[in-house]
Amino acid sequence: MTGIRWFSVLALAGAAAAGDWGTPVEVRHDDDVAISYQARVDGSFLVVRAKLAPGWHTFSIDNKRRADEKLAGKPALSVDRPTDISATAGLHIVGPWYQTPPKDFSRPELRWFSWGFERDAVFAAKVTGTGGRLTIRGQACTESICKNIDVAVEAPAAGKRGESFSLKDLEPVR
Repeated sequence: MTGIRWFSVLALAGAAAAGDWGTPVEVRHDDDVAISYQARVDGSFLVVRAKLAPGWHTFSIDNKRRADEKLAGKPALSVDRPTDISATAGLHIVGPWYQTPPKDFSRPELRWFSWGFERDAVFAAKVTGTGGRLTIRGQACTESICKNIDVAVEAPAAGKRGESFSLKDLEPVR
């Protein structure tokens, strides 16, 4: 086969594998991508992955609960907006959420408690339905700016069937 044909075959194979995920949805600040999301239904799990640009971070689903536990009734100076994922069409979330173990961004001396992710994160929950649409809300920040997130993401069914997704690298959301 010629080099061009091999390239075409490889490109099509990659597109088919990438097709298991919905189209990436980007959240931008000015001209730069801050964070992008993709989702899919893999077996009985809805899986959402977030990819963050260098210098950006986002927050755990249970960020507020974790902060409230640390504050023990004291007022917070600021609370970062947690990630919130809801099914809006075609899917019904029927199990608890799981997430990549978050990093502790807290600054106790400032009475500021926060947990989240740099580079990437995965969120997962058991669902019924074979695909649908999600709404993701939250916040992505650098050291000096924050960008509110409110996006719609498609979650198609993965091409393979069965329980291929594993929760082994995730932890339950509090």
